[in-house]
This record gives sequence, C-alpha cells and structure tokens, in this order.
Amino acid sequence: MTIRTILVDDESLAIQGLQLRLEAHDDVEIVATANNGREGIRQIKTHKPDLVFLDIQMPGFDGFSVISGMMDVEPPLFVFVTAYSEHAVKAFEAEAVDYLVKPVDEDRLAATLERVRERMSEKGAAEMAGKLQEALAEVAPEAAEQIGEGSDAPSSSRYEQVINIRDQGQIFRVEVKDIEMIEAAGDYMVIKTGENSLVLRETMKDLEKRLDPRHFQRVHRSTIVNLDQVRQVKPHTNGECFLILGSGGEVKVSRSYRDVVARFVH
Repeated sequence: MTIRTILVDDESLAIQGLQLRLEAHDDVEIVATANNGREGIRQIKTHKPDLVFLDIQMPGFDGFSVISGMMDVEPPLFVFVTAYSEHAVKAFEAEAVDYLVKPVDEDRLAATLERVRERMSEKGAAEMAGKLQEALAEVAPEAAEQIGEGSDAPSSSRYEQVINIRDQGQIFRVEVKDIEMIEAAGDYMVIKTGENSLVLRETMKDLEKRLDPRHFQRVHRSTIVNLDQVRQVKPHTNGECFLILGSGGEVKVSRSYRDVVARFVH
C-alpha cells in the first residue's frame, strides 16, 4: 500500500526537512508540494492524495482554510504541522489524523504514519464492503439486502478505536478499550476509564453510534458500560442488578436493560 502524499508549507526549508525524514518510509510517495494554501488546494484536487502534511500558519490562506476548501470533494487524511503546540486543539477539532510540532521528530513522525496506515486500512475495508454490496445488488439482491441491514457480528472497523476528548483546554486521546463506563450529564458525556473522568460534549445517541455494540451497551437510560470491563454481576431487588467493574465501581442495571446485558455477560 503506497501512501500518496502532498506537503504544504510556506517555508521551503520545512518542506525539504520533511521530505528527508519521509525518505525513511518506503511506502510514502510524495506526489506534489505547495508553498501556500491556495496552491495546496489546487494540488490536492489535481492529485487526489491519500495524505497531506499541512502547515497551519501560512500568510493569507492558513491550514484551516485549506480544510474548508475541501468541502466540495472527498478530502484526504490531514496531518497538521505547526511551530506552536496550542494549535493541537483546533487541529483535532478539524478532525486531523494527528499534528506534528516543528522541528519534526523522527519517532513522532513514525507514530503518525502508523496512525495514517490504520486509517487507510479501515477506509479500504469500508470501500471494499461497499463495492461488494453493489455487486451483490445486481446478482443476488436478497444477500445484498441482508448485508445492508447488518448482522449479529458487525465489523469492528466501523467503530472508533481512539476518542479525542477536549477537556479543560487539553486534548486527551483515550483508547476505547480502556473506557469503563459513560454517563450522561445534560449535554455532556462523562467518560470514565477507572483512573480518569473526562467530559465530552456529545449526545448519548451520537456517541453510541461510534462504539462497537458487541462491547458497549446501555444499561440505564443515562449509562453505557464496556462489557469487557465487567467483573461481576450482583442481583438486586425488583429485577435490577449491579455490575462490578474492573476498578471496583458499581453500575446499576435497570429492569428495562437487564435482558440486553444478559446476552453479553456470562
């Protein structure tokens, strides 16, 4: 798998330095470079790359403006490059894969490219599934309909593996498998990992769509639990029960959701 890449930066030395560091990665092919945001948009629309390393601070047309200019096409993956780490918050708000602080560290770059490969692999799997469904729609409509409706074993590539949470001016990257439970608090979600509690501005309904239902289930009107973190089930009165989590915390399961949990907890 080749990662077709474009570099956009108003500093020629910065482009040259990144080119040198990328030479160590055989699967990265630099198809174009650009010295300003407007030229970057033209190159992206012309070459349709997989990945763009994008400088945030450029005169006239900055990196975030480039993102806005991609709204009429299928955008590539973006990695922001900046001299100022505080831009990380806005970078993640723009849904960048990652951000790098100048001068770019080689180990940090390698970790970023690994994240890019994971994203591309997930995207490729989704595209293959879509093409398969289109082909089945022509030769076996009933089978295509079953795929469209979903199955009892949904593909994990559809769901988040890491969630970026902006809390108190910082960005926390939380691995989904480490989440113990999620509680609704008005318009916010409280994400608990056993060690930390972080606040995410998102609705319960939208967050549920991002999580694999084979692992995350709602056990109360305002509570989602990671079933992999459940260590014990304690019966309670009136048909309710408590789940004991790995950290020792207890979560009440209301009667309405008892049957749902019973299918996953053995």
